[in-house]
Amino acid sequence: MTFQQELSSWVSNHKSAPPTAEPVRVGDKAPNAPKLGVEAKPTILAFLRHAGCPWAERTYVNMRSAAKTHGDIDFIAVSHSDKAATDKWLKSLPEPGSEPPNLRIVVDDKRETYAAWGLGNSGWLHALGIGQLWNVYKAGRDEGLKVRPTESGSRWQTSGWYAVNDKGFVTWGAQATRADDVPDFEKAVASLGRSGAKL
Repeated sequence: MTFQQELSSWVSNHKSAPPTAEPVRVGDKAPNAPKLGVEAKPTILAFLRHAGCPWAERTYVNMRSAAKTHGDIDFIAVSHSDKAATDKWLKSLPEPGSEPPNLRIVVDDKRETYAAWGLGNSGWLHALGIGQLWNVYKAGRDEGLKVRPTESGSRWQTSGWYAVNDKGFVTWGAQATRADDVPDFEKAVASLGRSGAKL
Protein backbone atom coordinates (compact mmCIF):
# COMPACT_ATOMS: atom_id res chain seq x y z
CA MET A 1 0.00 0.00 0.00
CA THR A 2 1.20 3.49 -0.78
CA PHE A 3 0.32 6.84 0.73
CA GLN A 4 -1.22 7.78 -2.62
CA GLN A 5 -3.52 4.74 -2.55
CA GLU A 6 -4.69 5.58 0.96
CA LEU A 7 -5.21 9.22 0.05
CA SER A 8 -7.13 8.27 -3.09
CA SER A 9 -9.69 6.40 -1.02
CA TRP A 10 -10.54 9.70 0.72
CA VAL A 11 -10.85 11.73 -2.46
CA SER A 12 -14.51 12.07 -3.33
CA ASN A 13 -15.09 10.60 -6.79
CA HIS A 14 -18.68 11.56 -7.53
CA LYS A 15 -17.81 12.35 -11.13
CA SER A 16 -16.42 8.87 -11.83
CA ALA A 17 -19.36 7.03 -10.25
CA PRO A 18 -22.04 5.80 -12.66
CA PRO A 19 -25.54 7.31 -12.47
CA THR A 20 -27.35 5.85 -9.48
CA ALA A 21 -30.83 4.35 -9.78
CA GLU A 22 -33.55 4.81 -7.18
CA PRO A 23 -32.75 2.79 -4.03
CA VAL A 24 -34.13 -0.73 -4.07
CA ARG A 25 -36.88 -1.39 -1.51
CA VAL A 26 -38.49 -4.48 -0.03
CA GLY A 27 -41.12 -5.74 -2.46
CA ASP A 28 -39.26 -4.52 -5.55
CA LYS A 29 -38.15 -6.80 -8.32
CA ALA A 30 -34.39 -7.20 -7.99
CA PRO A 31 -32.50 -5.14 -10.60
CA ASN A 32 -30.98 -7.02 -13.50
CA ALA A 33 -27.28 -7.31 -12.67
CA PRO A 34 -25.54 -9.94 -14.84
CA LYS A 35 -22.26 -9.53 -12.94
CA LEU A 36 -23.89 -11.04 -9.85
CA GLY A 37 -25.05 -14.18 -11.64
CA VAL A 38 -28.07 -14.51 -9.34
CA GLU A 39 -30.03 -17.66 -10.16
CA ALA A 40 -33.64 -18.55 -9.36
CA LYS A 41 -32.63 -19.44 -5.83
CA PRO A 42 -32.90 -17.60 -2.50
CA THR A 43 -29.94 -15.24 -2.33
CA ILE A 44 -28.56 -12.79 0.23
CA LEU A 45 -26.40 -9.92 -1.04
CA ALA A 46 -24.03 -7.64 0.82
CA PHE A 47 -22.64 -4.61 -1.02
CA LEU A 48 -19.55 -3.80 1.03
CA ARG A 49 -17.78 -0.58 1.84
CA HIS A 50 -14.14 -0.44 0.70
CA ALA A 51 -11.73 -3.28 1.40
CA GLY A 52 -9.99 -2.24 4.60
CA CYS A 53 -13.10 -0.83 6.30
CA PRO A 54 -13.74 -2.48 9.69
CA TRP A 55 -17.49 -2.48 9.05
CA ALA A 56 -17.00 -4.23 5.71
CA GLU A 57 -14.92 -6.77 7.61
CA ARG A 58 -17.59 -7.34 10.24
CA THR A 59 -20.28 -7.60 7.57
CA TYR A 60 -18.29 -10.14 5.56
CA VAL A 61 -17.30 -12.27 8.57
CA ASN A 62 -20.93 -12.31 9.79
CA MET A 63 -22.10 -13.22 6.29
CA ARG A 64 -19.59 -16.06 6.14
CA SER A 65 -20.92 -17.43 9.42
CA ALA A 66 -24.51 -17.21 8.19
CA ALA A 67 -23.58 -18.97 4.94
CA LYS A 68 -22.08 -21.87 6.91
CA THR A 69 -25.36 -22.30 8.77
CA HIS A 70 -27.74 -21.82 5.85
CA GLY A 71 -26.47 -24.02 3.07
CA ASP A 72 -29.73 -23.79 1.09
CA ILE A 73 -29.19 -20.07 0.42
CA ASP A 74 -26.67 -18.41 -1.89
CA PHE A 75 -24.63 -15.60 -0.31
CA ILE A 76 -22.87 -12.99 -2.45
CA ALA A 77 -20.58 -10.25 -1.13
CA VAL A 78 -19.89 -7.42 -3.59
CA SER A 79 -16.64 -5.43 -3.39
CA HIS A 80 -15.97 -2.21 -5.26
CA SER A 81 -12.25 -2.41 -4.52
CA ASP A 82 -10.30 -3.97 -7.39
CA LYS A 83 -9.60 -7.71 -7.49
CA ALA A 84 -6.01 -7.50 -6.24
CA ALA A 85 -6.97 -5.34 -3.24
CA THR A 86 -10.06 -7.44 -2.52
CA ASP A 87 -8.09 -10.71 -2.60
CA LYS A 88 -5.38 -9.27 -0.35
CA TRP A 89 -8.00 -7.98 2.09
CA LEU A 90 -9.77 -11.36 2.22
CA LYS A 91 -6.49 -13.08 3.11
CA SER A 92 -5.95 -10.61 5.98
CA LEU A 93 -9.27 -11.40 7.68
CA PRO A 94 -9.72 -13.90 10.52
CA GLU A 95 -9.92 -17.52 9.30
CA PRO A 96 -9.04 -16.80 5.65
CA GLY A 97 -10.09 -19.48 3.19
CA SER A 98 -12.88 -20.82 5.40
CA GLU A 99 -15.67 -19.74 3.02
CA PRO A 100 -18.36 -22.36 2.39
CA PRO A 101 -19.29 -23.23 -1.23
CA ASN A 102 -22.51 -21.19 -1.10
CA LEU A 103 -20.60 -17.93 -0.47
CA ARG A 104 -18.77 -16.03 -3.19
CA ILE A 105 -17.40 -12.55 -3.65
CA VAL A 106 -17.97 -10.47 -6.79
CA VAL A 107 -15.68 -7.58 -7.72
CA ASP A 108 -17.54 -4.55 -9.10
CA ASP A 109 -14.76 -1.97 -9.24
CA LYS A 110 -16.67 0.21 -11.71
CA ARG A 111 -19.56 0.27 -9.19
CA GLU A 112 -22.14 -0.44 -11.90
CA THR A 113 -23.96 -3.02 -9.80
CA TYR A 114 -23.91 -0.74 -6.77
CA ALA A 115 -25.50 1.98 -8.90
CA ALA A 116 -28.16 -0.40 -10.27
CA TRP A 117 -29.24 -1.13 -6.69
CA GLY A 118 -29.35 2.59 -5.82
CA LEU A 119 -26.14 2.64 -3.80
CA GLY A 120 -24.18 5.80 -4.53
CA ASN A 121 -21.76 8.08 -2.73
CA SER A 122 -22.37 9.18 0.83
CA GLY A 123 -21.62 12.45 2.63
CA TRP A 124 -19.32 13.45 5.48
CA LEU A 125 -21.74 12.62 8.30
CA HIS A 126 -22.33 9.13 6.91
CA ALA A 127 -18.65 8.21 7.18
CA LEU A 128 -17.17 10.61 9.73
CA GLY A 129 -19.87 11.34 12.28
CA ILE A 130 -18.82 11.39 15.94
CA GLY A 131 -20.76 8.20 16.62
CA GLN A 132 -19.10 6.32 13.77
CA LEU A 133 -15.60 7.40 14.83
CA TRP A 134 -16.30 6.44 18.43
CA ASN A 135 -17.54 3.01 17.31
CA VAL A 136 -14.37 2.44 15.27
CA TYR A 137 -12.29 3.21 18.37
CA LYS A 138 -14.50 1.07 20.63
CA ALA A 139 -14.51 -1.91 18.25
CA GLY A 140 -10.73 -1.75 18.02
CA ARG A 141 -10.30 -1.48 21.78
CA ASP A 142 -12.86 -4.11 22.81
CA GLU A 143 -12.87 -6.55 19.89
CA GLY A 144 -9.61 -6.05 18.05
CA LEU A 145 -11.45 -5.00 14.88
CA LYS A 146 -8.88 -3.26 12.70
CA VAL A 147 -8.88 -0.45 10.19
CA ARG A 148 -6.85 -2.25 7.53
CA PRO A 149 -4.94 -0.63 4.64
CA THR A 150 -7.15 0.64 1.81
CA GLU A 151 -5.44 -0.01 -1.53
CA SER A 152 -8.46 0.46 -3.77
CA GLY A 153 -12.00 1.77 -3.50
CA SER A 154 -13.77 4.80 -2.09
CA ARG A 155 -14.52 5.49 1.55
CA TRP A 156 -17.61 7.39 0.39
CA GLN A 157 -19.34 4.43 -1.27
CA THR A 158 -22.57 3.49 0.50
CA SER A 159 -23.10 -0.12 1.50
CA GLY A 160 -26.34 -2.08 1.49
CA TRP A 161 -27.77 -5.57 2.03
CA TYR A 162 -30.66 -7.45 0.49
CA ALA A 163 -32.42 -10.82 0.40
CA VAL A 164 -33.92 -11.95 -2.91
CA ASN A 165 -36.35 -14.86 -3.11
CA ASP A 166 -36.52 -17.53 -5.82
CA LYS A 167 -39.03 -15.37 -7.73
CA GLY A 168 -36.56 -12.50 -7.92
CA PHE A 169 -38.25 -10.17 -5.42
CA VAL A 170 -36.52 -8.36 -2.56
CA THR A 171 -37.79 -9.61 0.81
CA TRP A 172 -35.44 -7.76 3.18
CA GLY A 173 -32.77 -5.09 3.25
CA ALA A 174 -31.90 -1.45 2.68
CA GLN A 175 -28.95 0.81 2.07
CA ALA A 176 -26.85 1.72 5.10
CA THR A 177 -27.79 4.95 6.84
CA ARG A 178 -24.25 5.37 8.21
CA ALA A 179 -20.85 3.76 7.71
CA ASP A 180 -20.95 1.58 10.83
CA ASP A 181 -24.29 -0.06 10.03
CA VAL A 182 -23.92 -3.85 10.00
CA PRO A 183 -26.83 -6.12 8.99
CA ASP A 184 -28.46 -8.98 10.88
CA PHE A 185 -28.29 -11.81 8.36
CA GLU A 186 -30.61 -14.00 10.42
CA LYS A 187 -33.38 -11.49 9.67
CA ALA A 188 -32.52 -11.83 5.99
CA VAL A 189 -32.78 -15.61 6.27
CA ALA A 190 -36.12 -15.35 8.09
CA SER A 191 -37.51 -13.12 5.32
CA LEU A 192 -36.86 -15.96 2.88
CA GLY A 193 -38.77 -18.44 5.01
CA ARG A 194 -35.68 -20.44 5.88
CA SER A 195 -34.70 -21.78 9.29
CA GLY A 196 -31.27 -23.29 8.77
CA ALA A 197 -29.70 -26.07 6.74
CA LYS A 198 -26.12 -26.77 7.76
CA LEU A 199 -23.56 -27.82 5.17
